[in-house]
Amino acid sequence: MDENNNTAVFTVSEITAKVKSLIDLNFPAVAIEGEISNFRPNAGGHLYFTLKDEGAQLSAVMFKGRASSLSFQPRDGTKVRAFGNLTVYAAQGKYQINITRMEIAGEGDILRMIEERKRALAAEGLFDSARKKPIPRLPETVGIVTSPTGAAVRDILNIARRRNSGIGITILPAQVQGEAAAEAVARQIMTANAFGMCDVLIVGRGGGSLEDLLPFSDEKVVRAIAGSKIPVVSAVGHEIDWSLADYAADVRAPTPSAAAELVFTQKAEIEDEISGAKSILEEKMSSLIREARMELRAFDAESMEIRLRSILSPLKARLDAASEQAAAKIRDAAKDASARILSCRRTLEDASPESIMRRGYAVVRDGSGNVIRKASDAAPGCELSITLADGTISAVSK
Repeated sequence: MDENNNTAVFTVSEITAKVKSLIDLNFPAVAIEGEISNFRPNAGGHLYFTLKDEGAQLSAVMFKGRASSLSFQPRDGTKVRAFGNLTVYAAQGKYQINITRMEIAGEGDILRMIEERKRALAAEGLFDSARKKPIPRLPETVGIVTSPTGAAVRDILNIARRRNSGIGITILPAQVQGEAAAEAVARQIMTANAFGMCDVLIVGRGGGSLEDLLPFSDEKVVRAIAGSKIPVVSAVGHEIDWSLADYAADVRAPTPSAAAELVFTQKAEIEDEISGAKSILEEKMSSLIREARMELRAFDAESMEIRLRSILSPLKARLDAASEQAAAKIRDAAKDASARILSCRRTLEDASPESIMRRGYAVVRDGSGNVIRKASDAAPGCELSITLADGTISAVSK
């Protein structure tokens, strides 16, 4: 205490600590809107700047861990809504806001609106993976729906010239920012489809604020992309930027440049693939020719003779065996036939008149030469001729 006026005396550190304690205690969580100025990120990734309005300004800091989650690039003049706590930076004796989260002013309302629209369109199936179409590997013509004067179209054209100048390009100019942008983009997508103007469409623009990119989350654009018969590559903003067009498109590219890299297949890659395929084909053909030659060697004169002998020898052996069997059967059949003939001959000889007459029989004929078989056939006094085995006797019947 000062002896003259009994006023308490503090050191600078003491009074600063008390002020810090009061501020920390009473402002542990605040949301402040203001315009960024004096923006100065450091090499460590921390962000330092000032928030200001018409009547005051406030120092602000956002450390690297929190800054890495930002969905936009802070810059001087951007109006933001910062969330965090108030504290005192004792070394400089000033109070500041320690920001844990930050969005563009009004962005929260926009994000809620986009999220509601996303749920409604998803319920209709406009974002279903089953609707996605493949991007052609070698398109003849690429359509680009974007601003004809923006950086996006320049980046795409530069990459197209570098990678494959043989692919045709059709630019469908459209306003990509403002109230009329969504209608313009949707109309150009439908025009490209109506006239079959290309094999694949790149739809997008360069980076910007959430509000700048809002046309690409418009229902008209989403429906035009979902209904496109031509495959669509969405290329809106930077890698951290997402729009509803990204969900409806067949492929989402993080930037227009990335979309160009994806769509314009590098000529050198194609040539390398063709060269590789040619080498594989040549090697395969050479292998087949070698195999064919090895197989043909089995059909030279000597090999064919050996193979023919190997085939014919068993057949010849079988033929010889069959011939012997047939000959044996013929001999046996001939013997049987001879025996039967001999038997028949003997039977015939035994049945001949001469044989019968040698056994004591005779043939009696009348004067006319008719054979007398019964006694009644010869009238009394008829002259008869009796033939015996060794001659003929004449007689007269009684």
